[in-house]
Amino acid sequence: MATIKEWVSGARLRTLPAAIAPVIVGTSLAAPYPIWSNALLALLVALSLQIGVNFSNDYSDGIRGTDTDRVGPMRLVGSGAAKPQHVLTAALLFFALAGIFGLLLALRSSLWLILVGLLSILAAWGYTGGKRPYGYRALGEISVFIFFGLVAVLGTYFVQSETITTLAIVAAIPVGAQACAILVLNNLRDRNKDAESGKRTLAVLMGEKVTRILFALLILGSNVLGIATSIDRAWCALTALLLPVALYLAATVVKGAGGRDLIALLQRTALFQLLFALMYAAGFALSA
Repeated sequence: MATIKEWVSGARLRTLPAAIAPVIVGTSLAAPYPIWSNALLALLVALSLQIGVNFSNDYSDGIRGTDTDRVGPMRLVGSGAAKPQHVLTAALLFFALAGIFGLLLALRSSLWLILVGLLSILAAWGYTGGKRPYGYRALGEISVFIFFGLVAVLGTYFVQSETITTLAIVAAIPVGAQACAILVLNNLRDRNKDAESGKRTLAVLMGEKVTRILFALLILGSNVLGIATSIDRAWCALTALLLPVALYLAATVVKGAGGRDLIALLQRTALFQLLFALMYAAGFALSA
């Protein structure tokens, strides 16, 4: 039976910046009059979905045998630390929590959000779950961009403003790109094992060199777009302070960092995303 420490490790809490960042940015877009109760509910939905998808991936990859002898965070099923059914139950529990928080949010704003929430949960499960998981067909990055970028930022903004603006769409793009970058780096780390087990991620299809270049383009492009937003919101120029960090991450990956070095780079990329979201949000709030 898995210990509490192993369950916490299996939840992959270091991935949570991908859930927190879009809520921070979406809320800042509603400045100077954000609705903090709705922002909190949006955050709870995002966190529940992220943890739910982490457990779901652990379960689905584990029962397929694609999580054996991997480098990286604890795999509950793949390592044999927990029974598959228990990990599945944990995933469904967090999906249910996301549904409950999402329903409360929909009742406070728009019932259309129930459909958005349902699609989000189905996308989270379908990444590695079901008979034809799209994560095994090089579609993971597209889904992450849509749901952890566009949907998360625009949804958070909508429940506080009841509108969608061009600026909000633009602001969602770098957030989604950075979430994609994290997944690209994760799949780069697992590329060889995925290829052996038949998991056709984008990294497997494109090859190592192109995958490294894609990561660099996502990280640098997102930072540049954040800086460019200062044309309309002057204080968003604050994101220029992170350009040296983006250059460091991009250069380190392109130059060939591999193995366990990629684990540290994943953590730094997640931290970069969180710092970017905070600076981007400060830019929107100060420019409001």
